[in-house]
Amino acid sequence: MTHGRRRTAVRLDNLSLRDQLRVDRLPLRLLQMMVGLTGFGFSLALLLESGLGGAPWDVLHAALADSLGLTVGTLSISVSFVLLLAWIPLRERIGIGTVANSLWVGVSIDLGMLVLPAAGGIPAAVAMMLGGVVLNGVSGAVYLGAQLGAGPRDGLMTGLGRVLDRPVGPVRIALEVLVLATGTLLGGPLGLGTVLYALGLGPIIQLTLPYVTLPVRGRGGGAPAVSTQQVPDLG
Repeated sequence: MTHGRRRTAVRLDNLSLRDQLRVDRLPLRLLQMMVGLTGFGFSLALLLESGLGGAPWDVLHAALADSLGLTVGTLSISVSFVLLLAWIPLRERIGIGTVANSLWVGVSIDLGMLVLPAAGGIPAAVAMMLGGVVLNGVSGAVYLGAQLGAGPRDGLMTGLGRVLDRPVGPVRIALEVLVLATGTLLGGPLGLGTVLYALGLGPIIQLTLPYVTLPVRGRGGGAPAVSTQQVPDLG
């Protein structure tokens, strides 16, 4: 016998920008989106400041930032908009969350690195690493649950999967391996945190998402006729 409400299956609706502007509970969705993106960027800063390795994309961002004399957040924003150019031939839908993700995650990374001290020892480093991974997964789920559009890296993953007619999982792995290898060769911060992030992010998002997803409701409680999307991992 099953007790209580089961929270296993999650539907994420692939809304167009026009539908997003007319979706129910838009102010709440915008607030949830910004909370999720802020936590997401702050968690990436936690990982970097732990000294035990950054998230796969941030290994590349940090390497480029060091080479160019810029901040990690600035590189995150720059790479995001370069990736959005790749959305054009892939015909991916740009949403409110796509633009917000491209800008605010990078800002949040830099704010986090500004206020967070570097780890003062192994216990502090491990705590920051673990906290960063957990906060990242929860924040990613909160952002996705607002249903206002995928981030630039997620859209590239799902778009390539659709065009190449390949499952999203292998496409994501191939992209992140390529990004991680490039960042590592350029001297980016590869470490234990990178491995833990890669292994732990997906399960944390999957566990959290059912509790933070705002279902799309049309008038009278019915859902509008929109397509659904697979749940991507943020990275």
